[in-house]
Amino acid sequence: MSDRLKTEREAAAARRNLLTQDAIERTGINEEMIEELVTRFYGRVREDALLGPVFAIVQNWDEHLAKLRDFWSSVVLMSGRYHGSPMRAHLPLSLVGGHFDRWLDLFEQTAREVCPPAAAALFIDKARRIADSFEMASATVAGRIAAPRHVLRS
Repeated sequence: MSDRLKTEREAAAARRNLLTQDAIERTGINEEMIEELVTRFYGRVREDALLGPVFAIVQNWDEHLAKLRDFWSSVVLMSGRYHGSPMRAHLPLSLVGGHFDRWLDLFEQTAREVCPPAAAALFIDKARRIADSFEMASATVAGRIAAPRHVLRS
């Protein structure tokens, strides 16, 4: 690796650490909060009339929840623990707008219950962006065009 590339990577890591530290200080998000949010949220998802059947394909919930904790840790704390392809895993599920709306309803409700306001706002912003990305990708695969509609949701 060249010295320039090494220096650029170190600078990027330092910026990432500063951003993460700022997010932690502003929101109070930590791994325990992520665990509580993920556990409570996916408990609701599993019991939900619309989403429960979609998630019924999960064989090992302990393993899946660990993966989801890693995902959210990577999203909000930039931990880099998640190494998967969430879009690839969700595209075959034939999800439509109502699935994304319900997923967000449950997620936002849970985030507001589990997290202080600043943390809930950060989680919700990320979740809305994720829902928009997944919904647009699902539409594209189905030969449709979808615009982002969750980011500005009130």
